Amino acid sequence: MPRLVRFALTLACALVLAAPATAQPQQQQGTGKLYRYVDDKGRVHYLDRPPTEAAGRPLDQLNRQGATVRPGEKPLTPEQLAEREAEKRRAQEEAIRMREEARKNQALLDTYSTEKDIDEARARALANANEAIRESRQRLGEALKRQEKLKAEAEFYEKRPMPQQLKQEMQNNEREIAIQRENIEKKEGEITALNAKYDSDKRRYQEITKAAPKTAAPVAAQPVSAHPAAASKR
Repeated sequence: MPRLVRFALTLACALVLAAPATAQPQQQQGTGKLYRYVDDKGRVHYLDRPPTEAAGRPLDQLNRQGATVRPGEKPLTPEQLAEREAEKRRAQEEAIRMREEARKNQALLDTYSTEKDIDEARARALANANEAIRESRQRLGEALKRQEKLKAEAEFYEKRPMPQQLKQEMQNNEREIAIQRENIEKKEGEITALNAKYDSDKRRYQEITKAAPKTAAPVAAQPVSAHPAAASKR
């Protein structure tokens, strides 16, 4: 082989061997993106996804031809990624809260035209609750009277078997007393809840319409007396 040809071949091989392995990065199959970063020892790495070992280091994003399209960005740490997700969730929750508040405000304006409408609605609701309490107190008084009568009858059977019918009447009457007391307690709690609801509606209505604040005095239920005489007077 001529010396000139041999020299040319030797030079070509040397140039090929001298070329860096990372000079022409090939994009890997995966995300469709290519990332480049330099490690602590100065070595260049190419990956198809942001590497976890490159956290805090400048990270270049390349296109399919190997050209830099987003230079020098630092990948987010796991803590930063978690904070970003948390912030996104907070923003979504706040948006939901604001939409729900706007819906409630619109519903309030659709229900009441003036503050007087709220006061009248409160009065009607409280009147219904107090009427239910009055009826329950009346039934409770009757049941308490019946209880005294049944106890008096039961005394005749202190030393002999009590008739089954009398036992059943006493049980039914005890159940009626418990039901009416429970109804009264429930309605009294309902009155407290109604006052709180209409107070809240009125404050919110005033905020929406920029009206001057006014406080309505809550209406309380009358206490229940367990004594038959007191209950009958009511």
